Amino acid sequence: MKDKVVYQLKDKAIWVVLAVLVVAFTIANPRFVNPNNLFSLLRQVSMFGIASIGMTFVILLGDIDLSIGSIITFVNIICAYFMVHMGMNMWLAILITLVASTLIGTLNGFMVSTVGIPALIATFATQTAFQGLAYLVSGGLPVNGFTESFKIFGQGYIGIVPVPVIIMVICFALGSFILNKTYFGRYFYAVGGNVEAARLSGIRVGRIKYLVFSISGFFAGLAGIVMLSRTNSGMPNAGLGYEFDVITCVVLGGVSVAGGYGKISGVVAGTFIIGALQNGMVLMNINSFIQDIVMGVVLALAVGFDCIQKRRQTT
Repeated sequence: MKDKVVYQLKDKAIWVVLAVLVVAFTIANPRFVNPNNLFSLLRQVSMFGIASIGMTFVILLGDIDLSIGSIITFVNIICAYFMVHMGMNMWLAILITLVASTLIGTLNGFMVSTVGIPALIATFATQTAFQGLAYLVSGGLPVNGFTESFKIFGQGYIGIVPVPVIIMVICFALGSFILNKTYFGRYFYAVGGNVEAARLSGIRVGRIKYLVFSISGFFAGLAGIVMLSRTNSGMPNAGLGYEFDVITCVVLGGVSVAGGYGKISGVVAGTFIIGALQNGMVLMNINSFIQDIVMGVVLALAVGFDCIQKRRQTT
C-alpha cells in the first residue's frame, strides 16, 4: 500500500517538475515561451512522443528495445529512396516503410521470444544491422527532393496546431486506450508483473512479446516518417541516439524498468520534460557535452528511484 502511494505521488510530482522547468527556463531566457519556440518545442517532442508509445509497452514487459533509433534511420532512408530514386507514390512509400518497420519489430520479437536471446542483445543486434543497412542503401549520403505534399506530416498545420503534434496526441490516446480499455493492456501488465504467473494463467507470453515488439517497430517507423518530413532530408544518421532519449522519456514518466507498472499520462509528462530540457539548454547556449551529462544524470536518477522502490517491495 505504501509503495502504491509512493508511485501515485511520483505520477503527480512529474507534472510539478515540468511546471518548475518551464518557469525556470522562462526566467533564464524569456524566449522560451515565445510562440515560435513553443511550436518548435512541440514539433521536437512529437517524435519522442510517438516512438515512446511502443517503448512504453516494451518496458512494461520488463524488456528493452535499443533498435528504435536505427529503425527511425532506416525508415528515413528507404522512404526517401522510394520516393526520390524510384518515383514511388508518397502513400505507397509510407505504407511499405511502416510495414518494414513493423517487421523489424517482429524480428526482435522472434529473437527474444522464440530464440530466447535477451532483449538487450537482440535489439542491439538489429540496431547495428539496420544502421549499417541504412548507410549501405544511401551510400552514406543524404537523400532529398520530396514533393511539397510530403512536408505536411512534419511541417504542416491544421489550424494553428502543428500536424506532428496532432499525430502524437492520437498516438498517446491510442496507447492509453490499449493499456486501459483492452485485454491486451491487461496482458502487458500481467506479463511484466510476473511472467510465470501470467503464463500459468493462460496468457500466451510469447505471442504478447511478438505483438509488443512489432508495435514498437511500427511507432518507431511512424516517428521516422514524421522526422523525414520535418527535416525534408533522409539522413543515414537521423535516428542516432534516439533510443536513449525515448527510454529516458518513458522511465522518467514513471514506467518501471522491472516491468508491470506505468501509465501513458506519465510518459506524456516525461516526454515534455525531456523536450523542455533540451530546448531550454539550447536557448541558454549550454555546451552540447554538458547537455549529454545532464540527460545521463536524469536517466540515472529516474532508474535509480525505480530500483529503490522495487528493492523496498522485496524486503
